[in-house]
Amino acid sequence: MEPLKRYCLALDLKNDPALIAEYEAYHRAVWPEILQSILDSGIRHMEIFRVENRLFMIMETAPGFSFEKKQAADAQNPKVQEWEALMWKYQQGLPAAKPGEKWILMESIFKI
Repeated sequence: MEPLKRYCLALDLKNDPALIAEYEAYHRAVWPEILQSILDSGIRHMEIFRVENRLFMIMETAPGFSFEKKQAADAQNPKVQEWEALMWKYQQGLPAAKPGEKWILMESIFKI
């Protein structure tokens, strides 16, 4: 059996303690449709960590997962589009992000 593949991504939140608290509250009660879309895409495990306003996401995916397929499925899912629009209130792109780009895939530079 092929092992899960791990991806790490980063994103910044707007540096406002009230907005960060709201964002975390949403993530303690993620909408069921969003959780289902994550699982349906082939993501088996996902964790998000925060330090100040920087977020770090770790995803482990099943064989066959692709960001392109997930993006296409999300574009057809009104609930995912609603969630993403709501989350953009709290998020801001990293300095290297293209306009409208959220999570940026990180490059592994060390492993032991």
